[in-house]
Amino acid sequence: MMNNYNEEALEHLGTFEISAKMQQIARKNEHGNTFLNAGRGNPNWIQTTARLALARLVQFGVADSQRTLAKPAMAGYIEPAGIYQRLVHFLQPAEHDEDHFLLTAVKYCHHRLQLQRDAVVAEWVNGVLGNDYPSPDRCLRVTEIILNHYLQSIGYRGSGLAAATQLFPTEGATAAIVYAFNSLKENHLLNPGDKIAINTPIFPPYLQIPLLKDYELVEVDVRSYEKNDWEIAPQEIEKLADPAIKALIIVNPTNPGAQALNDKDLAAIRRVVAQRPDLMIISDEVYGTFVSDFKSVYQAAPHNTMLVYSFSKLYGCTGWRLGVIGLNNENVFDRAIAQLPLSLRKQLDRRYRSVVLHPQRLKFIDRLCADSRSIGLYHTAGLSTPQQVMMALFALSHLVNEIDKGASDPYIDQTRDLINQRYAQLYTALGIPQDKSATNTHYYALIDIYRLAGKRYGQEFRHYLADNFEQVDFLVRLAEKNGVVLVDGVGFGTKPGELRISLANLPTDDYARIGQQINKLLAEYHQQFAAERAK
Repeated sequence: MMNNYNEEALEHLGTFEISAKMQQIARKNEHGNTFLNAGRGNPNWIQTTARLALARLVQFGVADSQRTLAKPAMAGYIEPAGIYQRLVHFLQPAEHDEDHFLLTAVKYCHHRLQLQRDAVVAEWVNGVLGNDYPSPDRCLRVTEIILNHYLQSIGYRGSGLAAATQLFPTEGATAAIVYAFNSLKENHLLNPGDKIAINTPIFPPYLQIPLLKDYELVEVDVRSYEKNDWEIAPQEIEKLADPAIKALIIVNPTNPGAQALNDKDLAAIRRVVAQRPDLMIISDEVYGTFVSDFKSVYQAAPHNTMLVYSFSKLYGCTGWRLGVIGLNNENVFDRAIAQLPLSLRKQLDRRYRSVVLHPQRLKFIDRLCADSRSIGLYHTAGLSTPQQVMMALFALSHLVNEIDKGASDPYIDQTRDLINQRYAQLYTALGIPQDKSATNTHYYALIDIYRLAGKRYGQEFRHYLADNFEQVDFLVRLAEKNGVVLVDGVGFGTKPGELRISLANLPTDDYARIGQQINKLLAEYHQQFAAERAK
C-alpha cells in the first residue's frame, strides 16, 4: 500500500496526472476486481450517422475525381459544376440511411440556409478528401454558416446571433483554450500581474495555465457552492465590479459540478457587463447539450463573451479534436485592442503586417487564427478540412430534425437518457438523494466522501476520516484495493474529500458497482476507526 510520503507527493501532480497513476495501480488491485475507470470524461458511445455520411462522401469524392484523371491509385480533382446532381446519382437513399441523411442535409442547407447545392457538396467533397489547404483559413465558408446555426440551435437559441457571429474551428476545446490565452497575451489584453476571475470549481487547466511563467496572472476566485445549488452567490458576483479584474473564466455547464447557469446567474452576468463593458469573458460550453433548456453565456452577454465549444462529449469524438471559438462581430476584444496605447498598437501592426495590408483592422478572431500558426504560417492556418466537414455533418445531424422530425433530436435525447440511467444507478447504490433539477447535466457526479461518511456512520467518523488521512488516501485505496479510478475534486477547486465520477465512459451497470465499492471501502475505514476507538 502507498505510504504517506507517496500520497503527499501525488498531491503535487495535476488532477489528470494523479488519475493516470491511479489507473496503473487499479489494474493490479488487491481484490482482483474488474478495472473500472470513471476518471475521464471520454464518452463510450459514438454518433454513427455523420461518420457513415463522411465515409460515403470520401467514396463519392474519389469516384468523382476520376472524371478528370484516372490512373492506378491516382485520381484528379473534382469539378464543382453539377456535383450535386452527380452526388444524387451516386447515393442510394432507399438502401443506406447515411445517404438519405446526406440528401436531407443538402436540402436543409439549400432551403433553410440559402446555400447553393453545388457549393455545399463541393466544399464537403474537397474537404473530406483533404486535397487543399483550408480556404478561407479561419473557417470554410459553408461550414461557418452551418456551425453558427447549430450553435444557435443548442446554445444562443432564438437570439438571431448566428448572423452576427464569426467562428474559428480548433483542434478541440483544448486548443481553443491555449489559443485564447496566447492571443490575449500577444495582443496585450492580459499582461503579467493582471487579475482574472475564475468561477470555481472548474476544469483544472483553467486554474493551471494562468499561473504559468508564460502569463503570470493573478487569480480571483468567484466560487459556486453546492449548498446554493451551484448558483453564483451575489457577493461573488460583486467581485467582478473591481476594474482591476480584466477577464472572467467560466465553464457552463460546470465541470465537475455538472450544473448549467440558471436565469438568475445569467441576469447577474448581464448586470455586470452593463456596469463593466470592458470585462472580457471566456465561456466554455462543451456540456450544454446535456441540459434540455440550456442558455449560453454568449446569449446573455454576446459583446463581451468568447464562446468555446467542442463536439467531443456529445458525439463521442474526442479523438477527432473538434472544437470552435465564437466571437460577435462587435466585441470587447476588438474594442480593447483599438484602445491600447499608440506604442502598443504600432507594435501589433508590426506583428501582423506581413499577413494583412491593414493590420490595425485585423479582428481579434483572425488574430487568434494567425497566432495559432505563429504568424509566419498564417497562409497554411486553419483546422484540417476533414475535421471541419466532420463538424458540419455532426451539426447537420442535429439541424435536419427541424425538417424531418420536428424540434426534437432523438440522438441527443438518447445520450441524455443514457447518462441519466447511469446517474440513477450510482446514486441508488450509494443510497443518497438524486439531483433531478433541470440544470443538472448528470454527465459528472461530485461525491463528498466526508459527508457520505457522516451520513452513514456519524459525525465523529467523518472528522476522523478528514483529520487522519491525506486527501487522496480514499482515492488511492479505492484504486489499490477495489480497482476503481475516480478523480480528486481538489484539482478542480473543490473542498477536500470531493471526488468526481464521470457518468459517460463505462457500461451502465458498472455505476452500481462503483457505488457498492465506495460503500465497501467506507465500511473498511469505519472498521479501522472502530478498532482504534476500542483500544
